[in-house]
Amino acid sequence: MKIMSDIEIAQNAKLQHIKDIAAKIGISEDDIEYYGKYKAKVNYNLLKDESTNRHGKLILTTAINPTPAGEGKTTTSIGIADALSKLGKKAIVALREPSLGPVFGIKGGAAGGGYAQVVPMEDINLHFTGDIHAIGAANNLLAAMIDNHIYQGNALDIDPRRITWRRCVDMNDRQLRSIVSGLGGKVNGMPREDGFDITVASEVMAIFCLAKDITDLKDRLSKIVIGYSRSGNPVTAGQLNAQGAMAALLKDALKPNLVQTLEGTPAFIHGGPFANIAHGCNSLMATKMALHFGDYVVTEAGFGADLGAEKFIDIKCRMAGLKPDAVIIVATVRALKYNGGVPKNELSSENLSALEKGLPNLLKHVENITKVFGLPAVVALNKFPTDTESEINLVEKKCNELGVNVKISDVWEKGGEGGKEVANEVLKLIDKSQNNFKFCYDEELPIKDKIKAIAQKIYGADDVIYTAQAEKEIAEIEKNGFIHTPVCIAKTQYSLTDDKTKLGRPTGFNITVRQVTISAGAGFVVAITGNIMKMPGLPKFPAAEKIDVDENGVISGLF
Repeated sequence: MKIMSDIEIAQNAKLQHIKDIAAKIGISEDDIEYYGKYKAKVNYNLLKDESTNRHGKLILTTAINPTPAGEGKTTTSIGIADALSKLGKKAIVALREPSLGPVFGIKGGAAGGGYAQVVPMEDINLHFTGDIHAIGAANNLLAAMIDNHIYQGNALDIDPRRITWRRCVDMNDRQLRSIVSGLGGKVNGMPREDGFDITVASEVMAIFCLAKDITDLKDRLSKIVIGYSRSGNPVTAGQLNAQGAMAALLKDALKPNLVQTLEGTPAFIHGGPFANIAHGCNSLMATKMALHFGDYVVTEAGFGADLGAEKFIDIKCRMAGLKPDAVIIVATVRALKYNGGVPKNELSSENLSALEKGLPNLLKHVENITKVFGLPAVVALNKFPTDTESEINLVEKKCNELGVNVKISDVWEKGGEGGKEVANEVLKLIDKSQNNFKFCYDEELPIKDKIKAIAQKIYGADDVIYTAQAEKEIAEIEKNGFIHTPVCIAKTQYSLTDDKTKLGRPTGFNITVRQVTISAGAGFVVAITGNIMKMPGLPKFPAAEKIDVDENGVISGLF
């Protein structure tokens, strides 16, 4: 029997009309805006109605550091939401929107996999409801207004050499990282060094995902620091009077998107910042909407717990007053063996010694969740046919020593039915209420102390080293009053260190901060480590080469 690809499974599914999905959680047809039969925007003013507020339980899905062997965090999030639905719970899943960069780059589609997917899969992966394009338009409107202000006389005395606001595009395009713009004579503006970030790395995306409502969105946009005057003072988007027009472009995008899983579980998919260069979680508005209408909400934070979960807790939960009720930590035997030094083409063979060597990566993430953040957790071990009983027993033994249970997840093959073991453990953790939630650091601390707390507690680093540029930037940021804010560390996702080649649980290392910037609108300081870039490039063989559409408009190749 032919094994269907993810996209073939999604295309063969029988979807329910989106009005019926909305009705499942008590949202009327009057409060949704149709984008075809299977997608809708939801009126965010519903959040003001306390009579419909269910105050649901929040379940965070995170994982070990990603490897080429795959972990399946999004797939697990979707499958566990379906499993909770099968157990008779009013469950909703809240996820990020895929960026076109990864879709056409390395990952292909990003809407789950197998029989644990959100649908319509092709739409979600390609343009969806246009939110990310709206964010790019707002970002680039501000960029245009900056250069126009300078061209029209520069009343704010903006220093063209110190403009920090960059243009953006939702595609991996290394050619645009560093450019010179304004060439061709006076009529075309002032020539200056410029560049592009990928849209999901834009501060507008971060603001969009942290905004509580349209008023908060506008206020945050006005606080964006676009650069500095010649006298060294920060210049904001508000001084350019850009926030109103930017908010107008984002007005409809701000409404959360409602879709469904293959099994008809409601899904909010909204916002998409990367966790290696931003804060890595879906919009606050979508999370609150899900908690408003659901009893149990499964959400995810990007990449490993050292990035996504840390930022979800220390940034999003801190700003929004949220508290996770339980955490799912996703791992696979194959990925742990890869962390133990086994090449990708040899992961199907039993190798207990390599597994034992790679397990400390998982155990560090478990310790971070349970000890640093004080949250109850379960390890969801994604099942592969090549996993042996001895390997699974070893993972269980090591996790049990830390007081955390391991449950098998088989949602890729069996959908919600394959997630019941994990779902039941999550329900037990929530019912026990052994939740000692705390943050990694006090946001009142100086910037360096907050960075050091993350580096030492979460990554396991000995210390933090700063380049001369980073030292200067921190001094300037603190002088300008941006000190009592959370810190968002931009770091490679592949390692607990800032060196992607160091797998497992390295010790005896330092984290090097090479640049520090302020995202005043988002409300955090960004510390850039190692060689991390805000504009990725395409790989040697991009996923785009395999994506196609036939004469009937049917898309293929999205994995």
